[in-house]
Amino acid sequence: MTTQPSRFLQHVLQANTTTLPEWQLAAGVTARWHAANVVELFPAGQHSKPAFILLSCGIHGNETAPIEVIDAMLADIASGTLPLHHRLLVAFGNPKAMQQGERYLDYDLNRLFNGAHQQQPDAQEAACAALLEQEAGRFFAQAPSHALRLHYDLHTAIRGSVYEKFAIYPFLHQRAHDPAQLAWLKHCGIEAVLLHSKPANTFSYYTSHAYQAHAFTLELGKARPFGHNDLSRFAGIDQALRQLVSDTTPPLADYQPGDYPLFRAKYDLIKHSEAFRLHLDAQVENFTALPDGFLIAEDGAERYVADGGAERILFPNPGVKPGLRAGIVVEPATL
Repeated sequence: MTTQPSRFLQHVLQANTTTLPEWQLAAGVTARWHAANVVELFPAGQHSKPAFILLSCGIHGNETAPIEVIDAMLADIASGTLPLHHRLLVAFGNPKAMQQGERYLDYDLNRLFNGAHQQQPDAQEAACAALLEQEAGRFFAQAPSHALRLHYDLHTAIRGSVYEKFAIYPFLHQRAHDPAQLAWLKHCGIEAVLLHSKPANTFSYYTSHAYQAHAFTLELGKARPFGHNDLSRFAGIDQALRQLVSDTTPPLADYQPGDYPLFRAKYDLIKHSEAFRLHLDAQVENFTALPDGFLIAEDGAERYVADGGAERILFPNPGVKPGLRAGIVVEPATL
């Protein structure tokens, strides 16, 4: 790692499930472990406008920079360097995959929420998804009706991106997109936002839909192993999260259309079989434009062809298992 792991991350990586300790930290903060990879921090006092903040990282075990960012925050809360003014739940998603430096062991954890883990009972990640759903539910159930419920699921991507830092806003059904959250994303340094157009089995969709949390998947750069992250590239999200938990966020300018480009998911590239072929360079970046008429992918008789010239590719990954999404075709959007 670029810094020494705190006692929090050491505890997670040891995967010691026999004891669930409660730690007394500086400034009257209490840390309570609900599972070997889920810890809740309680501030010393009550806040007149409380927020219940869930931060998750390591949902994909090889996406290490967000783990380091959140672990450093926990270390500073523990020492009293960073004040904690709100309830905070931190989930280190997939510790076994983190230990092995793998994206996942049996099945992509971020495709197993919203109850989808019940269809993959033999996957190690199924139990992990069920636990995270349970802990998120327990946490948000304690929030009073006037409290702000927030969930930021921090990731890095397999490949580079035209927009290095971007957010995925889960499908909201009949709820409106929140302008305060859109302004906060700009404050974080987010360069583009994907407005999802249908339900998904991701962690952020689950908390958004089940508990009406303001939830986002945040893609913050490229996935690299522990020890190979330039954490200065994550300064925006690090500062914004520290301000959030310490209640020191400055007044933010209202969100304005054009603050950053918006995209909408148009359709998924589904890998139906091992015959699936993706006709993109292996190093193609997220948000690369797709020329009109370009054959994006084919799977037997099914062909995915770009239409109009404004579409872009997101998360291309032909190596997924059959039945899973091998990419998303997105298009420009407005609110």
